[in-house]
Amino acid sequence: MPRADSDPLPPSRARTWNPLTLALLAALWMAVFANWPLWRAIAALPEMASPRGALFIAGFAAAVAALTFALLALFSWRWTATALIALFLVAAACGAHFIGNYGIVIDPTMMINVLQTDVRETRDLLSWRLLASVLLLAGVPLWWLARQRVRQLPFWRQLGRNTLASLAATALVAALVFALFADLSATMRNHKSLRYMINPLTSFFSLGVVLADVRAKPAGPPRPIGRDVTVLARPAGARPALLLFVVGETARADHFSLNGYARPTNPELATRGVISFRNVTSCGTSTASSLPCMFSHLGRRGFESRAEDHENLLDLLQRAGLAVLWLDNQAGCKGLCDRVPHASASGPAALCAAGECFDEALLLGLDERLAALPAERRARGVVLVLHQMGSHGPAYFKRSPPNRKPFQPECRTNVLQQCPHEALINAYDNTIAYTDHVLAQAIDWLAQRQSDYDGALLYVSDHGESLGENNLYLHGLPYALAPREQIHVPMVLWLAPQAGGVPRDCVQAQRDSALSHDNLFHTVLGFAGVASAEYQPDLDLMAACRGKH
Repeated sequence: MPRADSDPLPPSRARTWNPLTLALLAALWMAVFANWPLWRAIAALPEMASPRGALFIAGFAAAVAALTFALLALFSWRWTATALIALFLVAAACGAHFIGNYGIVIDPTMMINVLQTDVRETRDLLSWRLLASVLLLAGVPLWWLARQRVRQLPFWRQLGRNTLASLAATALVAALVFALFADLSATMRNHKSLRYMINPLTSFFSLGVVLADVRAKPAGPPRPIGRDVTVLARPAGARPALLLFVVGETARADHFSLNGYARPTNPELATRGVISFRNVTSCGTSTASSLPCMFSHLGRRGFESRAEDHENLLDLLQRAGLAVLWLDNQAGCKGLCDRVPHASASGPAALCAAGECFDEALLLGLDERLAALPAERRARGVVLVLHQMGSHGPAYFKRSPPNRKPFQPECRTNVLQQCPHEALINAYDNTIAYTDHVLAQAIDWLAQRQSDYDGALLYVSDHGESLGENNLYLHGLPYALAPREQIHVPMVLWLAPQAGGVPRDCVQAQRDSALSHDNLFHTVLGFAGVASAEYQPDLDLMAACRGKH
């Protein structure tokens, strides 16, 4: 807490500070030091290697400081200045760490990821580097600030000063933007990610956008879909459909040996007769954006521009009378499973410890879970969704058990920059190889139930991952800026012989077609034999093959 001006102090510490002065010092500190990833990125641009470039960087830094001060000035009162400055400093220190070390940007989608992060994910992101960033960029100025006396002025006088200071800072920003406009507009147009690196302003802006979007959507339950849904009559002799829909996490298509990757990351699936679709793009670059979109009938563009939330694929299947179950080994279903039966993975200590489970736990007790679903629904068909932990980073080494690590040595820290690139790739590829094992086991489970069901497994990852390419790590870049590594995802299909009346060879012919998450909703409906107004047969991977022999 700042000291009151009435507190007795030695003469050497008798100086008092106006809250505006403290706000200005904090703004300068954050603009210069907490924005080091921004200045590093700008300085690396070829067009900045000149005196004009240096002048632009200095002017841009002054604009960032002025804009930060303009915001702080509005709330610079004796009893609020310190708390607000502390909030800005901590946000800036954390932002600098993640932007600078992982190459992420903080846009509204990333802010949603932050707000939805659970304890397990938070634990994986903690590191000594993060602590050092917070101590240096926030702890040092806060230690100094706590030792200062803050002056208290009459309310109207302070209000007038705050208002004038904020207006003056805003005018300075406008003047600097005008003076730098030619270079600024070109730089931001050609390097769009820079606009999301202004720290911590973009964090607060993105949070405001997220909150505004939440308030703009109508309250109450989502809009129903599938009001006209029916279950189509099965051909004579056909059995109910049993679909294992496995939602992968953070897997890259170009690290699947099924797709031509040089390392043997899919040895077990290669013997299971699966179809690997090699040209699939995701709906988003993070779980928060992709997962709800994957189960929507709207497709990516429609989902992004929607004015209200709708029910999803699981709601429609449930309305059709099928048996539906969501099994989760991740940070939840993002609201998708709220209206259908759902459960979390669990298992013995060999698979589950410290609140985390390996993905094999999703397969434990599947027979009992299946039998517990209503018999009349099972007779119409079953859809089981398995939500993997998959290749979730940055602690890739935690995603595969000790006996499932064929690639060594592996990176065993969440500070990815500290690992040799080969060790990082080994850790990541071990997660892909473990997913291969889990999927193979799931297929074997399905194959044992062919007397009762027409089985199928559909696996697709929610998004990809950057592994150091162009100094980018993890995922979550805005879709328009995201590299292919973050949106090119694996999709694998296994069909029991003649399941759903679909010959494998016919579907295999589409393995190189341009596909996306937009196909999922309609492909699942088609396989399950469910008809509704939302179903689009041209987006169903198997529609053209159904009934062929």
